[in-house]
Amino acid sequence: MLSASARRPERPAERGAAASRAAGEVPPHGAAAEERAGASVPFPGSRSAWAGPRGFLLRALPCVLSSLLRLPSCFPGAMTEVASEPFGRLPPEEGGGAVEKFVLKSERVKVEVISWGCTITALETRGRDGSPLDVVLGFDRLAGYVNKHPYFGAVIGRVANRIANGKFTVEGQEYQLALNNPPNSLHGGNKGFDKVLWTPEVLVNGIRFFRRSPEGEEGYPGELKVWVTYTLDGGELAINYRAQSSNTTPVSLTNHTYFNLAGQGSRDIYDHEFSIEADSYLPVDDTLIPTGTMAAVQDTAFDLRKPVELGRHLQKFQLPGFDHNFCLEQSEARRYCARAHHPPSGRTVEVYTTQPGIQFYTGNFLDGSLKGKGGSVYPKHSAFCLETQNWPDAVNKPRFPSVLLRPGEEYNHTTWLKFTAA
Repeated sequence: MLSASARRPERPAERGAAASRAAGEVPPHGAAAEERAGASVPFPGSRSAWAGPRGFLLRALPCVLSSLLRLPSCFPGAMTEVASEPFGRLPPEEGGGAVEKFVLKSERVKVEVISWGCTITALETRGRDGSPLDVVLGFDRLAGYVNKHPYFGAVIGRVANRIANGKFTVEGQEYQLALNNPPNSLHGGNKGFDKVLWTPEVLVNGIRFFRRSPEGEEGYPGELKVWVTYTLDGGELAINYRAQSSNTTPVSLTNHTYFNLAGQGSRDIYDHEFSIEADSYLPVDDTLIPTGTMAAVQDTAFDLRKPVELGRHLQKFQLPGFDHNFCLEQSEARRYCARAHHPPSGRTVEVYTTQPGIQFYTGNFLDGSLKGKGGSVYPKHSAFCLETQNWPDAVNKPRFPSVLLRPGEEYNHTTWLKFTAA
């Protein structure tokens, strides 16, 4: 019999329409609401009853009452409580706008997300002793997220990961991006999706954010409309990404949350066990750009198909850490792809996705220089990221899964994070 740390999760079948709706995807009926001048673009397929001024009032009324009466939830009686509160105001150079924090709470998990960068600022989950603990790195105040930091908790776009030399060609035209990670472009450029204010819309079981990325922003072609939806169902957090473009453009969106299942502020993750359901990975050059080939994980340090304890594994193979893309089965269906387990506390997170790849990163560039929540410092290997996304530099690699979004098409991917304790 397998131990709790080695037990493999069930591989659930695609959940169908119910799962899509739970993840914030388009309802199966109803026409799309028309865009209103000066307002955020309605979510594709939203019911017309929720459109227009009347719809705005219907959506806002529960939160207004919640705020006035100081109720814990905008939707009393719902399985997931949703509440909001101010999180500060941006400095003038960032537009001076008000940033809101949204709290999603179930009986098992509490998630805090702010409208700056759609950033997850806190995530509490229970250990086997029943005590909740915040397991994501971040800051207590808005200034920490506005200042330079390693993308704690943020949504990344237009293109997650690296683009070689910041160049790509689409439909015969070459585009040059900022080289913010010389000699490459990283995570959308100097001012990616993590560094902008998004427009929120409260849902019954979550929060949806919208923004319009103008044509030419950070050098990318086409105007891009983007929706990011967080929904919480028991111990499972779903993140759905949708986008539409006026011109052909590369798009690859992810979330860059840093986890430590022993609790944020814990010194390292060496006692965590990791497994990734991938038969191959992408070797990289010395600037972390994929060489263009896929390599089998069999008999290598990258064979994580069975759980490995990170500290022992790094020592065994003399690795400085992981910062690599693992190649997943290409399917539009929800599928299991990765698991992290902390034996001392029993906390576990399983990752399911529709994306073709997952970047496993072990906080190699954390150096302890940032002061985080509660005065915590974050040294090297004090957290991990499991970033579901397209393959790095796919726009320059014809054999990689296509990263191009064309007019009339819709980018639509969902990742589920399932938190348990054993």
